[in-house]
Amino acid sequence: MADKLAFRPRTIRFSIASSVERRYRTTAVLFVLPALVLLLAITIYPLIRTLSLTVMAQELTVSPDAEYVGLQNFQKVLADGRFWNAMQNTSFLVVVGVAIQLVAGTGLALLLSEIGRSRSVWVSLFLIPVMIAPVVAGFQFRVILNDSFGPLNYLIKWVSGGLISPPAWLADPKTALFSIMLTDLWQWTPFMLLIVLAGLQSISVELLEAAEVDGASYWQTFWRIKIPILLPVIIIGILIRLMDTFKTFDLVYLLTGGGPGSSTETIAYYTYLNGFKFFSMGYTAAMAFVQLVVIILVSRAFLAIQNRQQKVG
Repeated sequence: MADKLAFRPRTIRFSIASSVERRYRTTAVLFVLPALVLLLAITIYPLIRTLSLTVMAQELTVSPDAEYVGLQNFQKVLADGRFWNAMQNTSFLVVVGVAIQLVAGTGLALLLSEIGRSRSVWVSLFLIPVMIAPVVAGFQFRVILNDSFGPLNYLIKWVSGGLISPPAWLADPKTALFSIMLTDLWQWTPFMLLIVLAGLQSISVELLEAAEVDGASYWQTFWRIKIPILLPVIIIGILIRLMDTFKTFDLVYLLTGGGPGSSTETIAYYTYLNGFKFFSMGYTAAMAFVQLVVIILVSRAFLAIQNRQQKVG
């Protein structure tokens, strides 16, 4: 009897602890539940709804009724030359634009890392474009690049003494897409600068001093010490910019409207045209789903590279 009574306090303490744990767990679930419901409402449901529309033909300009067509929308997307033109324009902005942002941002970060007290001032100045809304940036460059009264063409004429005839930046198919990329470079290169600079400041000073003592040159230190340490940070920065650039819409809408012709249409802008101009809901849903698959594949590739780098490190 005494042995049984000896175990009762332990049993009571265990039951009390279990009760408190269940109460904490219930409270945690209640706190998370509103966010979970909101996530389902604004993310999961639209995704499922979009996926269901990909197998339907719904032309709102003709009829609100939807007709099941299977995979015909995807076949139409893959056979659409205008879709591939938009994908090509988007790829140019993603590959070339982000590469220039990375090189320019890294170079500026290396310069700022050598500055002492005034570094914070320079960083604040460089971050001004990032804090500006893309709509404002687009409107600014629409004025700057205007071929009639834009300050850029006036400056080119003044410097060349009138010998150079500046192009119509936004009206010429040869320069319109470059103008969009230029605007994106101006706004988002400081973002890459900030990421690389933060990575540089996290490198141990003792490690750099040891390399200097061993006789390593500046470029040897950069390629063999700084770059391997910065690579995970750089990969994350590139991935963020790739996904953001892939969705470029506002600059195209403000600067060129997809023109001249379709020379500056990005995949996001072409999707907008089909959904909100032509009201072809099934085709637009299929196009959006193709974009989602492309972004997931690219993201997975970069994350695999990062994981491999971490294992090597």
